[in-house]
Amino acid sequence: MDQLDDGQTHDTPVWPIFGDLMAGVVGVFVLLLVWTLGHQVELSQSLEQEVQQRQAEQQQRYRAEEALEIALADPLASGRITLTNGKIGISGSVLFATNSAALQSDGQKLLRNLVEPLKQYLSRRNEMLMVSGFTDDRAIHRDNIHFDDNWQLSAERALTVTRALIDEGMPADQVFAAAFGQEQPIVANTSKQNRAQNRRVEIAPVPKSNSDAGR
Repeated sequence: MDQLDDGQTHDTPVWPIFGDLMAGVVGVFVLLLVWTLGHQVELSQSLEQEVQQRQAEQQQRYRAEEALEIALADPLASGRITLTNGKIGISGSVLFATNSAALQSDGQKLLRNLVEPLKQYLSRRNEMLMVSGFTDDRAIHRDNIHFDDNWQLSAERALTVTRALIDEGMPADQVFAAAFGQEQPIVANTSKQNRAQNRRVEIAPVPKSNSDAGR
């Protein structure tokens, strides 16, 4: 180092070093800011695309539900069926005679007309159909040689409807049967009219399992 006349040495200036350090910090900050802004723009675009996709899916679902309601207009108007949140309730008297699981001609025709709108309905949802059989609280007569109890009767009726839907073109992996017997009545079994309401078959959409969705 250069010597002063009095033997003292020059100190190294710190301002240039501090300036270089601050320039480096500012550069890193600018890079982080640019990355953050770019990431936010990407997230915003992704969110917008997801919103648009959900809106399109919702519109498709509304169209499918409208198509189902149009297809069911006549039986809905006549009171033979009900439609609530995509769940179809069919009066047991439309489908079957008393204490029978043999499908009547009117019931067969009704199920035939259901297949195409139901297939369209399912095509826009990750769901399948559960066909459920229900009875009233009257016990099966002990002389009935076909059914031991209401559980068996409701199961056979649900299976009959399920098979009929498949025979009419519903994919077999899109529908299954369930039986509830006299359980889960929609009204109290206190009159002939109420019991008639409880004798029914319901066709309801249910979510597919993860294994089904991955097929």
